[in-house]
Amino acid sequence: MNTFGRKFRIHIFGASHGAVVGITIDGCPAGILIKQEDFSEDINRRKAGAAGTTPRIEEDMPKIVSGIFNGRSTGAPITIFFDNNNTQSQDYEVIRQTPRPGHADFVLDKKYKGFNDYRGGGHSSGRLTLALVAAGVIAKKIINPATIYSYLSEAGGNSDIETAIAEAIEHQDSIGGIVRCAVNGLPVGLGEPFFDSLESVIGHLVFSIPAVKGISFGAGFAATKMTGSEHNDAIIDEKGTTKTNFAGGINGGISNGNELYFDVAVKPASSTPREQMTWNNSTGTVESFTIKGRHDLCVALRVPVVVEAVTAIALADMKLLY
Repeated sequence: MNTFGRKFRIHIFGASHGAVVGITIDGCPAGILIKQEDFSEDINRRKAGAAGTTPRIEEDMPKIVSGIFNGRSTGAPITIFFDNNNTQSQDYEVIRQTPRPGHADFVLDKKYKGFNDYRGGGHSSGRLTLALVAAGVIAKKIINPATIYSYLSEAGGNSDIETAIAEAIEHQDSIGGIVRCAVNGLPVGLGEPFFDSLESVIGHLVFSIPAVKGISFGAGFAATKMTGSEHNDAIIDEKGTTKTNFAGGINGGISNGNELYFDVAVKPASSTPREQMTWNNSTGTVESFTIKGRHDLCVALRVPVVVEAVTAIALADMKLLY
């Protein structure tokens, strides 16, 4: 539901247009140096403001209310929240009776019998990925010296990101993208066979990011076009270093000490400015409508740091279990 992890446990809370969004982290080892300014870089990478992103700008100043004393983790649960100040909830009153195609509006209304907070997607909003980024900052400290780096490798089918964004703005329609994530410095042995394979745990969290529709480790689907002798990574020393890395740093669900890498597919944001058709609950007919409000034309631009965060969370949990 809203909790993940066995040793490094996170519990997410809040809603897009509620008072706050936030996260509680349980199981963080005591003594880790954690300062408010540690969060700035990753939070700023997630922020909107660049071309192709939503005009909604929030201060996003983390408020740490427990679990840190004199600049270090105490071993008690850490709770961090962020205020929601720049909301325009009236934009969602207009579309309350017209569930947006591609969004969770329709299923949330049915699942929660109309009691869900529909403003800005409520608890299902991408706004909550801010809380994941905050937890990721702490998780990265736990997995040190391993490092994680993610970037947008493709947008709208184009490796030229700036051109893709310019075309999306010109056409006033949203586009998706591919995020590449790489982890270096992992030891051999993280992960378990079957249900807690490293791919399963990372994939579990990656799919918790709104708009993610796929994940591919190593050669991924390209492996289906290779022979076994082509795909197999030859081991060239006693450390397990491999000549190639089609496995993406994982064998049998367990890290093998080589670079762990994967690609994440991010769909186009559902809130496109283009006119669409949908069901109107009040009139009982299908009709045209246009989504108002402030939305990302390429939400994938803001996803790389979130992918880093959830990957760090998964690896921190695995490391503490190791």
